[in-house]
Amino acid sequence: MFKTRQNERHDVSHQTYPPVDRHVDDPEAAAASGRRKMEWARQHMPILAALREQFTETEPFAGETVGMAMHVEATTANLATLLADGGAEVAITGCNPLSTHDDVSTALNDYESVTSYAVRGVDDEDYYAAIEAVIGHEPTVTVDDGMDMVAAIHEDYPELIDSIVGGCEETTTGVHRLRAMDEDGELDYPVFAVNDTPMKRLFDNVHGTGESALSTIVQTTNLSLASKHVVVAGYGYCGRGVAKKAAGQNANVIVTEVDPRKALEAHMEGYDVMPMREAAAVGDIFVTTTGNRDVITREHFEVMDDGVLLANAGHFDVEVNLEQLDDLAVDRYEARDGVEAFEMPDGRRLNVLADGRLVNLAAPVAQGHPAEVMDQSFGVQAVCVRELVANGDDYEAGVHEVPDELDREVAEVKLDAEGVDYDSLSEDQRAYMDSWQHGT
Repeated sequence: MFKTRQNERHDVSHQTYPPVDRHVDDPEAAAASGRRKMEWARQHMPILAALREQFTETEPFAGETVGMAMHVEATTANLATLLADGGAEVAITGCNPLSTHDDVSTALNDYESVTSYAVRGVDDEDYYAAIEAVIGHEPTVTVDDGMDMVAAIHEDYPELIDSIVGGCEETTTGVHRLRAMDEDGELDYPVFAVNDTPMKRLFDNVHGTGESALSTIVQTTNLSLASKHVVVAGYGYCGRGVAKKAAGQNANVIVTEVDPRKALEAHMEGYDVMPMREAAAVGDIFVTTTGNRDVITREHFEVMDDGVLLANAGHFDVEVNLEQLDDLAVDRYEARDGVEAFEMPDGRRLNVLADGRLVNLAAPVAQGHPAEVMDQSFGVQAVCVRELVANGDDYEAGVHEVPDELDREVAEVKLDAEGVDYDSLSEDQRAYMDSWQHGT
């Protein structure tokens, strides 16, 4: 196998950044609260339940160390404990300074073979210190959401790379970064693009992002979507989900795009399509889903109506240019928990939700994607880790598609749990589909 760490340890200083229980006032109470959240989510995650039964018996990860940089909330915690139940040592931290649930992180830290460094609201220095603390465990497998851990290992701890069998990447932004890194010849171990599998993008990105982003916006603001002009920036899978769910709540949906094919698709779906400079003048609620920077900038702020809501459902906090917004503002203040108002010189107030970070995870009331949806995504993560540990030498360094049989395995477990049966091809049908000789 393409790993050496069983017989050779690297000289990497273990980081001193403390686990989460050193940051909370009452670790015992926090852990109890976190366990309740995890148990509730676990009841609605049948894929992980089936895999847990399998992994507990076979311990496929015995001797492995899994380093995770993820949104640390209840569903992610159930993935972390699943890997631990399968024999792994797990070290985990957040992939966003505002998405951690401290009670869940504390509960994880009480779990055998799991160490959690994730703390909500840390500054950049502590955020990266926590990632380095996870790396200090010398992971043999990485599980990322946004690629920050992969980047840190390559930049600062390249001596660990030979002992890493591979990694998994959860989200669109991370896959884009990994592909760019791979194209530059700088990605030195194999990583599965979990985000790109049908079981992830068709459900997590569409239904998960659509439902959780909009429900968090409504809960945070106590405002209705009905009759509002909701501007969705980007019409990838996440944007499609937000647009579809907003339309289902009687909003008037406007889509902005840079890809002519996606713009045409949105148009054919019945949405208004226009450039952001036009949408800025008519929108009431703006939701960015691009994963790119400077989607909403000064020229847009200058024409927006009083009271607009600005939310990011893409990834990093660069989609809405907050520096330019701050430069324009004569005042900024907390209008409501999770809502910061930026007052313009003419009295207009532009409201930013969750500090411009992922609204469905960073807002005070945010819970992340529904548990049923994350069950599917994390089921794919779990079988990908299993594949890397079992067959790591089959994969060269670089970005890899998830083997289709693994994605299908997770779908079959889900259908079985839902009591849904489906057809299968006959031998004659398989032969027909695989043949070029059969004509009309």
